Amino acid sequence: MKRLFTLVTVLSVILAVSCTPKTFEEKLASLPGVVEVSELENTAFGEGQKFLVIFEQPIDHSDPSAGTFRQRVVVCNVDQDSASVIVTEGYGAQYALRGGYRDEISRLYNTNNIVVEHRYFLESTPYPGVAPEDINWDYMNAEDAAGDLHNVVTALKKIYKGKWISTGISKGGQTTMFYRAYYPEDVNISVPYVGPLCSGNPDGRHEPFIAEYVGTPEDREAVKNFQIEMLKRKQRLLPLIDSLSKANNYEFNLPIDQIYDYCVLEFSFSFWQWGHKVSGIPGAKATDREVFNYMKRTCSPDYLIKWSATSPFFVQAAKELGYYGYDMDQFGKYRKYFSIENTDNYMDILFMPEGKTFEFDDYLYKKVSEFLKTTDAKMIFIYGQYDPWSAVMPDDPGKENIKFFIQPGGSHGTRISTFPEETGNEIKATLSSWLYE
Repeated sequence: MKRLFTLVTVLSVILAVSCTPKTFEEKLASLPGVVEVSELENTAFGEGQKFLVIFEQPIDHSDPSAGTFRQRVVVCNVDQDSASVIVTEGYGAQYALRGGYRDEISRLYNTNNIVVEHRYFLESTPYPGVAPEDINWDYMNAEDAAGDLHNVVTALKKIYKGKWISTGISKGGQTTMFYRAYYPEDVNISVPYVGPLCSGNPDGRHEPFIAEYVGTPEDREAVKNFQIEMLKRKQRLLPLIDSLSKANNYEFNLPIDQIYDYCVLEFSFSFWQWGHKVSGIPGAKATDREVFNYMKRTCSPDYLIKWSATSPFFVQAAKELGYYGYDMDQFGKYRKYFSIENTDNYMDILFMPEGKTFEFDDYLYKKVSEFLKTTDAKMIFIYGQYDPWSAVMPDDPGKENIKFFIQPGGSHGTRISTFPEETGNEIKATLSSWLYE
C-alpha cells in the first residue's frame, strides 16, 4: 500500500509539472531553431514582453552541409492572438534593442513586433571575426535571406495565431519585396517603405531623375551650383576634409582629392534623398568653413570609407541589388577640377573588399517584377516623390490589392505618418480592412 501511495504521489507531481503553463520566454526557447533567449528592457511593450531571440540558421538553405550561423531576432510581445508585424531588416538590428523602439505599423495597430537582423550584418554574420577580404560572400543573397525569414516566421507561428504583416525601410523594403516573392503565403500583408528595385549596377535611371525631375528647375540649378562651388573651392577645402578624416580615423581606398570628388558627385543624390531645403544652401559669398560644414552635413566622407558595419550592403548591391551612377558630364567646363577621369566601376574601387569583384545579376529585378504582374498579393508600396530611390520603384501592375502611395515632395524619410492627413487615413483604412476582414 505504501508503494502504491508513493507511485501515485510521484505521478501526481509529474502531471502537475507537465500541466504548468509555460512562460512566454519558455515558449520562445522551445521553438525550432532557437538556441538562446534573453529578456530585454523596454518601455513600449510592458515589463517582461521584449526578448532577444537567437536562431540557428543554415548558411546555405539549399545545402545543410555548409554549416550554420546565429541570427539575432528581437521579439516584442503584445498578445498571442494579435496580429504580428515582422520587420525584414536589410542591415543590422541594433536599434531594435532600444527600450522605446516600436515599428510604425505595430504602434498603429497594437501588434506584436518582430525584427530580424539581416545575415552578414553585426551579430548575424556567418563568419564572425573574419576579415572582409577572406569572407565567403556566396551566401549574401536575397534567396537565403528570405529563407532566414521563412524559418523565423514558421517557428513564431507556433505562438502567434493572428495575421502577419511584413515591412521594412529602404534596403529593408527591398527585403520585404523579396521575401514576399519567395514565400508569398508566409504573410498576409506586405508594406515596403521606400524600397528600390534596380535593374542594373549602375541602373541608369537615378541620374536623369535628379537632373530633370526632382524639385523645380530653380531648385535643381541651386543644387548644381553648390556642387560647382565645391569644385571651385576644392584646393581650399581639401585640408578641411583631410583633417576631418584623420580626426575620425577614416580610411579610404582612394587618395583624399579623389574622395573629395566623390563627395561632390554624391551631394545631389544625398540632398534629395534626405529632403534638404534649397533655402539652406550657402550662397556664393559664404565662407569656406560654411561651405565645408554644409557639405559635411549633407554628404559626409564617412559614406566613402573602405569598410564599416554597413559595408556588406555594397557587396550585395554589386551582386544583385544594383545601385546608382554619377553624371560628370553635367559639369561641363568645371569638370577640369576633378581628379578622377570617370566613375566607371566606382563601387569596385571604393567599396569592395580587397581583391573582390562581383558580376551583377538582374534576376531579383525580374523575379519581383514577374511576381507583381502575376499575383494580387495585399501590398502597400510607400515612396517619397523626390527621393532618388523612387526613380527605381517597381512598376505598378494595376492590381486591386497592390497599391502605391507617393508622398508629394517626400524624401527617403517618408512614412505613413508623414503623408497629408487624407492620404494617411486612406493608407490606414486599407490596412485596417485587410487586418480585420
